[in-house]
Amino acid sequence: MTLFHYLIPFALALGLLILVHELGHYLVARWCGVKVLRFSIGFGKPLVVKRAGADGTEWALGAFPLGGYVKMLDEREGSVAPEELHRAFNRKSVWRRFAIVAAGPLANFLLAIVLYWGIFVVGTDELRPRISTVEVSDAASANPAQLAGIRDGDLVVAIDDEPVQSWQDLRWVLLRHALDNGKVSLRIRTLEEVETLRTLDLSGLDIDDSSTDLIARIGLRPWRPQIPAVVGRLVDDGPAARAGLVAGDEIIAIDGEPIASWGEMVAQVRDSAGRERLFGVKRDGVERSFAIVPDTASENGESIGRIGIAVAEPMLGGLTMFAEVRYGIVDGLEKSVRQTWDTSVLSLQMIGRMITGEISWKNLSGPVTIADYAGQSAQLGLSHYIKFLALISISLGVLNLLPIPVLDGGHLLYYVIEIIKGGPVSERVMEIGQQIGLALLVMLMAFAFYNDINRLISG
Repeated sequence: MTLFHYLIPFALALGLLILVHELGHYLVARWCGVKVLRFSIGFGKPLVVKRAGADGTEWALGAFPLGGYVKMLDEREGSVAPEELHRAFNRKSVWRRFAIVAAGPLANFLLAIVLYWGIFVVGTDELRPRISTVEVSDAASANPAQLAGIRDGDLVVAIDDEPVQSWQDLRWVLLRHALDNGKVSLRIRTLEEVETLRTLDLSGLDIDDSSTDLIARIGLRPWRPQIPAVVGRLVDDGPAARAGLVAGDEIIAIDGEPIASWGEMVAQVRDSAGRERLFGVKRDGVERSFAIVPDTASENGESIGRIGIAVAEPMLGGLTMFAEVRYGIVDGLEKSVRQTWDTSVLSLQMIGRMITGEISWKNLSGPVTIADYAGQSAQLGLSHYIKFLALISISLGVLNLLPIPVLDGGHLLYYVIEIIKGGPVSERVMEIGQQIGLALLVMLMAFAFYNDINRLISG
């Protein structure tokens, strides 16, 4: 993909998330009777400023769009006319100030709930949680799935009584349990339509090992039967679509080498990032040739090729690889709230384990990696991009609630102290806190950028 394909989805995502966050502050500030002087997306010198509303609020677009702010009337930042003192932020009760500051992160959580809700109600085609063959190894190095007796073709129905409808559900639930390093009960439906229980012991799993996928280390892979390389769907403006492939085409060769299955084709494409390959295609009984250059994508830190196609839905002995996952309005809302909550808790657990050293700081990502994921998710389709937006919105909400001065969470900490001691924190303490908080924030950003550069160098 070109730089354009990464920057546009990233800019749209960043702009939306910042807008929602600052709108949370703005709307609650207005509701609490505080006068808002400026609403800005971005920092630095304003590129655009427009006054609007009864208060003449300035709506601005800053030169550096990596954040935003809502500037409110405040005696600590300048003189305030006597007739407007009642509208100053610092004159409001501690509970109102708490609500105004907390509204930003809460708006991000609310956005995630709405986005997930839309996805769950509209429905998406998801890979079914059916297990592929778990490769046999010697007893000393057997993985948890082998030890549990899971077999090729087993369908995971539930994990610890939590229903599982897709491979993504399976990954998510197992990741949560892997952090707990405990045992997990899987309800399995075998190929013989017999339901049984299997116990996965995740206690010896190294969750900090980023060399391979966590689920693969457990011993689980999606069921990949031998199916023809027939194109089912194409990504708009993807390499295959640009080259002229259409749904229904069967890929029979790459550079003259016969292709017998979808899996063989995928393996060839993955190893061909940025390199032109000649695809032999059968269309309506006629063989044709198409030159395609696979886009470069990142997966688990590895550069792979993609041409923007999905397999035609196969029916194999009554078994299907994909299923439509859809919820009713109420069930969808409940699941979206639970998904947002679980993701927030998981994010906090990961941060906590980074602080204690249980998880490497190499897992921290910066804007370059986020832009990469934004571009990839947009190429995969609207539903993937919306899920990406929801995930990043949650991450932004969690980050801002951390008790670090200069972040919303730091201000909330001051207000909690004020409630407990019955008076505000001294200006000196707040000043020192701001300096410490800024140093911590710069350090986190430096770590994130360093990790981004390392990922780019390592490919």
